[in-house]
Amino acid sequence: MREPTVLISAEDDALRQTLKLGLLGYGYQIIESADDSCTLTKLRTDCPDLVVLGASPKRDFNALRLADQIRLSNKEVPLILITANSSEELAIAALRSGIDDYFKHPLSFERLNAAFKGHLSSVTRGETPTSRQQDASALIGGERMVGDSALLREIKAYISKIAPTDSTVLVTGETGTGKELVAQLIHNNSARRKGPFVCINCAAIPDTLLESELFGHDKGAFTGAYSSKKGRLELANSGTVFFDEIGDMSPYAQAKILRTLESREVHTLGGQSNTRVNIRVVAATNQDLKQLAEQGKFRKDLFFRLNVARIVLPPLRSRKEDIPGLFDHYIRRFNRFFGQQVEGFREETLQYLSRHDWPGNVRELKNLIEAIFLNRPSRRISLADLPHYFQVWSDGTHDKAPSEQEQLLSALFSTNWNKSKAAQRLHWSRMTVYRKIAKYHLTKQVNELPADV
Repeated sequence: MREPTVLISAEDDALRQTLKLGLLGYGYQIIESADDSCTLTKLRTDCPDLVVLGASPKRDFNALRLADQIRLSNKEVPLILITANSSEELAIAALRSGIDDYFKHPLSFERLNAAFKGHLSSVTRGETPTSRQQDASALIGGERMVGDSALLREIKAYISKIAPTDSTVLVTGETGTGKELVAQLIHNNSARRKGPFVCINCAAIPDTLLESELFGHDKGAFTGAYSSKKGRLELANSGTVFFDEIGDMSPYAQAKILRTLESREVHTLGGQSNTRVNIRVVAATNQDLKQLAEQGKFRKDLFFRLNVARIVLPPLRSRKEDIPGLFDHYIRRFNRFFGQQVEGFREETLQYLSRHDWPGNVRELKNLIEAIFLNRPSRRISLADLPHYFQVWSDGTHDKAPSEQEQLLSALFSTNWNKSKAAQRLHWSRMTVYRKIAKYHLTKQVNELPADV
């Protein structure tokens, strides 16, 4: 029988021992760490199912800095913060550092265990890593890709097919559609899920630092190289490399990456030999790489090398039926972080939001909900609770009359998908509502969402 493994990271010995003794009673396997470097090492070598960060008094932000470091290489492991403090400032900072939940010390281990179970829903007792990898479709259902529209179901099914392979994947889509999330899903549902997931922002590395960052350097390779350093590609060995915004790479960088993809070797700056790397490549861009290649702005050979398995993420405006589920998802998340009890939106607010085109996609929606919570909204979010900047941006959208699909979605959202009530609001027959639902391929979002996104 396999019990979930919990890594407890806390500088304070007393807090660490208290947490360990309290959790052992619930059957968890416990790993301990007293410093940041040890935590990062154990995260790679022991692959815990969940990490608890115990903040020492008045040192909450040290724990958040560690959370930032963890999230650079592992986006998915649940992070729980234990702190003696509780404030809105800390909640916001924790949220942005990737903390999934936090509890004030002293705490109830019964409540903590209940939270663990929610975050560990994808860790089945007695299940081996191999058996979880073989059932990729089951894992997809437990991940954080919120939505049940026909478009999203198709993408989830395709991820299930390609994730267990080692094929290179190219993910395209507008900003905010979730390209990095898809890359993480592919990694987590592959045989490499216990290996590292290394994200490389191609737009942020200048050519002068490219070789050192990607391939590493030996001591004395250049002025200031006082010690040897492994490159990010070597750090990703046995795992997945995610090249984000690869369309922004310079021609020089493209040539270097192409050579690595072809040879699967890296040459350390100042080194004497090549090192083999076992990596899977996932690349993403919001640009049309084929068009850039035809214009001579992107190497055609690199494009063909990347364009093996292709995932095109739809903008949120093309799958508006997923919006209620996303609203519910983020409202639950921010309720927990801000200690509020927001229930949802008022009808007129939903109607207003249903006509917005969401040019920033899911990221814009998430940021809007966070901004609403910062203003301490009423229990049912009204138009007055929306940030002023959002209302200004949306004015142009709301000058036009809503489309038939938008009217139908608004009526369904506001009646919780009660077709009879929606028909009454629209002055349609019930059968007309059914025909229009079929016409626009609308699907109710099942309200069984994971705890975090």
